[in-house]
Amino acid sequence: MPDAPPPRVRDRLRELPSVDRLATSVARAELAERREELLAGAADEVDLVSRARERLRPSLRRVLNATGVVVHTNLGRAPLAPAARTAVTAAAEGYSNLELDLATGERGSRHQHVEALLREVTGAEAALAVNNCAAAVLLSAAALGGPGREVVVSRGQLIEIGGGFRIPEVVAQAGARLVEVGTTNRTRLADYAAVLGERTGAILRAHPSNFRTLGFTEEVEIEALCSLGVPVIDDVGSGVLADDVELLADEPAVRRSVRAGAALVCFSGDKLLGGPQAGPMVGTSEAIETCRRHPLTRAVRIDKLSLAALEATLALYRDPALARAELPVLAMLDASAGTLDARARRLAEACGGEVVASTAKVGGGALPLLELPGPAVAVEAGLAAPLRAGEPPLVGRLADGRLLLDVRTLTDEEADLAAAAVRAARGA
Repeated sequence: MPDAPPPRVRDRLRELPSVDRLATSVARAELAERREELLAGAADEVDLVSRARERLRPSLRRVLNATGVVVHTNLGRAPLAPAARTAVTAAAEGYSNLELDLATGERGSRHQHVEALLREVTGAEAALAVNNCAAAVLLSAAALGGPGREVVVSRGQLIEIGGGFRIPEVVAQAGARLVEVGTTNRTRLADYAAVLGERTGAILRAHPSNFRTLGFTEEVEIEALCSLGVPVIDDVGSGVLADDVELLADEPAVRRSVRAGAALVCFSGDKLLGGPQAGPMVGTSEAIETCRRHPLTRAVRIDKLSLAALEATLALYRDPALARAELPVLAMLDASAGTLDARARRLAEACGGEVVASTAKVGGGALPLLELPGPAVAVEAGLAAPLRAGEPPLVGRLADGRLLLDVRTLTDEEADLAAAAVRAARGA
């Protein structure tokens, strides 16, 4: 006979709702919803059992990403490294020292858990983290700009990113007056210098992450901007700390902006950094302290689980080689042709697909013109919907009348799961 479960497990098992109680609750909800539909004039036939089964499934689920888009916003952006997943589990178990100084027993700050690491891996004087990069930019503009002050932005950087996040509206929300300089395609250092005065709170440089202006263009580099003698807020977007990855050379590096003397450098945690959703902010001690004291900081503060994942992610950057190997985003970008070819052949043989040439994308607004050549496995287009409905769901991309499963965004283990999903979808 199998060993009896430990007492804690027995207690958890007893806490599970009975089948009858669970089924009754779901059945009542489904019947109530169906009554409303019929009263509203519905004449279709529905499978209430299937709908009830779907209601029992968690809404937020793991998805196999075979789209070839490495940082896929719709699929949760960067998958976490094993160390970050472990850290989240540990922080989620019971209580934590989120805002407690264990050495003194006094109240602490949640920012202390990542501040030293952020300073170490970026070279900045000070740091804090909020819940995403948009919040970091808003807080920066509010703290250094704010009512009665001006924020200077190049017309070529008055951008809109996903979700309608527009730089002019951010500056307005911060209470500052927007001062536009230059033109859409060309802005010079003299354009900035001409508008600086006593009311200038900051210059805001916003990286146009999800598009590029080509041709007759000119922009001012961060070093030159910082030489003007006013605080510079640099929104570098993707958060590149892996300076040694050649593919990322055209993305603005966090360390470069810090070395240039930017007052505040804002970036995303869940893009090319490879961590959780977060808005790390690094810069001068004075600017960071101004942000820390601003009332908006509490409204955009980061939660304990994201802090745990961010701390573990940043720790990997102490060893660049370890970061490239352990962070899934960097591993996908750095994958060799041999590794990808072997994975594609394995998937094709296991699911009866065909290996074809394809191109993957970085995604997440980073390097929009960069294409990553590699193999994909083509299967029938009609499998797209059944695969999305599977467990786990598998998402590919449709092209030329077929469904492509790009192996760059699948691990070897996930490729095996994808093959099983294709076989199950065909059988269904």
